[in-house]
Amino acid sequence: MVMINRLKVVLVEREKSGKWLAGQLGKSTCTVSKWCSNTTQPDLNTLDKIAKLLNVDIKELLNDTEKSV
Repeated sequence: MVMINRLKVVLVEREKSGKWLAGQLGKSTCTVSKWCSNTTQPDLNTLDKIAKLLNVDIKELLNDTEKSV
């Protein structure tokens, strides 16, 4: 499985829970859990909202998927 987002890590760094994020976004905790485990991904608008809620640049929520040679 490709780890596309770093949401779980950033939540820990910001001392926030998935439950808190779900409440802020009006989403279910199940949905946020799927994002944190990289089972599914939030859309770009939601990712932007998450970045603003966590006060981080949106790039901090994403893993670099480019492989270095």
